Amino acid sequence: MKSDGAGAPTHKPLVRQFHGETLIDPYAWLRAENWREVMRDPWLLAPDIRAFLEAENAAAEAWFGPHAELRAALVKEMRGRIKEDDSSVPAPDGPFAYYSRFREGGQHPLICRRPSEAQDDEDEDILLDGDMLAADKPYFQFGDAAHSPDHRRVAWTADEAGSEYYTLRIREIAIGRERADVIPETTGGVIWGADGNHLYYVRRDAEHRPSFVYRHVVGTDPATDVLVYEEPDKGFFVSLSHTQSGRFGLIECGDHDTSEVWLLDLHDDAAVPVRVEPREPGLRYGVEHHPSLGGTDSLIIETNADGAEDFKIVTAPLASPGRAGWRDLVPYKPGRLILSQSAFRDFLVRLEREDGLPRIVVRSVADGSEHAVAFAEEAYSLGFDPGFGFDKTTIRFTYSSMTTPSEVWDYDLATRGRVLLKRQEVPSGHDPARYETRRVMATAPDGEKVPVSLLFAKGTPLDGTAPCLLYGYGAYGISIPAGFSTSRLSLVDRGFVYAIAHIRGGTEKGWRWYREGKLARKTNSFTDFIACAEHLAAERIVSPDLVVAHGGSAGGMLMGAVANLRPELFAGIIAEVPFVDVLNTMLDDTLPLTPPEWPEWGNPITDVEAFRRIRSYSPYDNVEAKDYPPILALAGLTDPRVTYWEPAKWVARLRELKTDDRPLVLRTNMEAGHGGAAGRFDRLEETALVYAFALAMTGRAA
Repeated sequence: MKSDGAGAPTHKPLVRQFHGETLIDPYAWLRAENWREVMRDPWLLAPDIRAFLEAENAAAEAWFGPHAELRAALVKEMRGRIKEDDSSVPAPDGPFAYYSRFREGGQHPLICRRPSEAQDDEDEDILLDGDMLAADKPYFQFGDAAHSPDHRRVAWTADEAGSEYYTLRIREIAIGRERADVIPETTGGVIWGADGNHLYYVRRDAEHRPSFVYRHVVGTDPATDVLVYEEPDKGFFVSLSHTQSGRFGLIECGDHDTSEVWLLDLHDDAAVPVRVEPREPGLRYGVEHHPSLGGTDSLIIETNADGAEDFKIVTAPLASPGRAGWRDLVPYKPGRLILSQSAFRDFLVRLEREDGLPRIVVRSVADGSEHAVAFAEEAYSLGFDPGFGFDKTTIRFTYSSMTTPSEVWDYDLATRGRVLLKRQEVPSGHDPARYETRRVMATAPDGEKVPVSLLFAKGTPLDGTAPCLLYGYGAYGISIPAGFSTSRLSLVDRGFVYAIAHIRGGTEKGWRWYREGKLARKTNSFTDFIACAEHLAAERIVSPDLVVAHGGSAGGMLMGAVANLRPELFAGIIAEVPFVDVLNTMLDDTLPLTPPEWPEWGNPITDVEAFRRIRSYSPYDNVEAKDYPPILALAGLTDPRVTYWEPAKWVARLRELKTDDRPLVLRTNMEAGHGGAAGRFDRLEETALVYAFALAMTGRAA
């Protein structure tokens, strides 16, 4: 048995047959057979696999050793831009206002409340102290912290391994203590019944999939909790939310293509779920509730029914909520993507995107008139928070751009007045006038125009000499907002152009943009990204020799694909928790995400065309004996989304086959999962690692 790479033993390859074709996987041994147990306890990892990962970590630390001062400087800069004792704007709910805040030097939030009429921190009650709860734990992250409608209790969840198994606890606020009824291995979300004595939560199945909705009565043994819903389809995930009216909990089931919603009457402590509309392949819908819309107790539903690809909004009587009774309220308009909606007594509010830019639209319940809240910058990020309550006329929205720090506003739906509640502070200083943001269009091989958002410091020479970090994702219909990031300033202040490629697979240009970057058209995501890099270089916005590509998760798969397709185009590739072993993962239906992912990538088990298509681009399966750019890969040992062995196998195969001696660095966080480090300052260390690599690969590390 010989050594390979960072000292790992070479095991026998796994050989399998699919659709008459042979798959040879030389590094299949890196997949722990007991991966489910490792998610709960990382120390159960097999010694030979641990030795491989730790050897790679030691090699990574050695490679980054000469850049220790740069990493420290980056962390200091980024930490200097964080207001350490920051807090969210309190959200009023009856007698109290709820908020979170950090203490100076604290890694984790404090969950707090104060009387609604109080000013500043007067009469503050700390409900949960994240720093105290995280003490002496290698990993800690809050999931949810939901107060009961009667304000007596707070149900909270936390993940203590990074594996997204959240333990649910219930604290009696008056005495500041947890009750004995502790519920392990939930998904992290909680909704309360109206009486404050019962709640609902979701548990995972043996394959880590969220599948079971339970009702718990406070003070009872969780072993007696009632199963109120069980998802029969391994390809559907289950989550919980509630209507703004507070009347219903929502059991939301779906994959990337189809959805189904069940109503739970939160005023009934023995509620039985009521289905809105049976699932139908390709039909997606989401539900809100209004007790008197047009004089009728109604559901308000955003849906893609009847060919409304970018969604429309319909209404249905609560008494007969099925599709036969759906009537258009906001008709379908191609190119206007409806993202979300909330219902209040006098107004309906939706968030939509048109021409690549988001806006809030307010609709009067009384007369159907509408007005929009939009902004003038070329690229920006916008979101709204409905907060607590149904009868109110005020919503809260957040706004930022790549140059403008985040702002929180209260917006009066009736008067259209707005009040600035908070502007993100940058303690070390930030002058938006020193920076510029632009949006340019790259032309894809098939003629599509791909938006690219740019951030750079004014005075940066756009003459073909500037280095660039080009970020991409391109999957699941997720759009990457052109929002503010204090961390990016450490690159642009060093002369970088920071660019976001809004490639197909996202929804920046509507649902079509997503549809044309999935399944048989997945490779559009890769060629779009390459086109963006080529455009920035051809227009002399950046240097053609100094473009570093960056992506994570499905964006990490993008990184692996473009590394195979156009290795000479990039000065470096940074792949965080990269989904690079696509074919083997999609062939393993015991993994948590595989069945729900088939609508995104295809099912290679049953579909020979999907098998061949995925095999043609799966990064791990297409590593070749050729030169590759410098590569940094980051992984998390307890990651249930992109399992640690994907980047480990990819790097091992690259080490075996690539013909150059450029850096190839793998770093696995042995105490975290998909999101990396949980503490806010610990996360800066990981960001500094990424930026130090980009600076080093472009000659800007000095």
